[in-house]
Amino acid sequence: QVQLVESGGGSVQAGGSLRLSCAASGYTGGIYFMAWFRQAPGKEREGVAAFNTGRSRTDYADSVKGRFTISRDNTKTTLYLQMGSLTPEDTGMYYCAAEESHGGWVLSPQFYRYWGQGTQVTVSS
Repeated sequence: QVQLVESGGGSVQAGGSLRLSCAASGYTGGIYFMAWFRQAPGKEREGVAAFNTGRSRTDYADSVKGRFTISRDNTKTTLYLQMGSLTPEDTGMYYCAAEESHGGWVLSPQFYRYWGQGTQVTVSS
């Protein structure tokens, strides 16, 4: 089992920045992908960014390319999402996810087995 705990959410004005963290615990040795998702009220959960822990490869949703950066610390137990140039459209609950499978659609929520509880990000205009 893997446990994921997100932190770092909050309220920020448009144009501002936030950094989210996701601490992983439990049996983390088998994790191959980690990712960030977000869900706005009344909308489906969408993939924001994914990190391939085996190849250190990253993937981003078009809506955040150039503004968000996903990374992982050297201990390999904490995932980050650095968010910049935030807009009100970035508002939502942000979730961390992890998966042990080595292949799949890495920005699809159906691909991931483990989920955190989420951290709220609110961007005001």
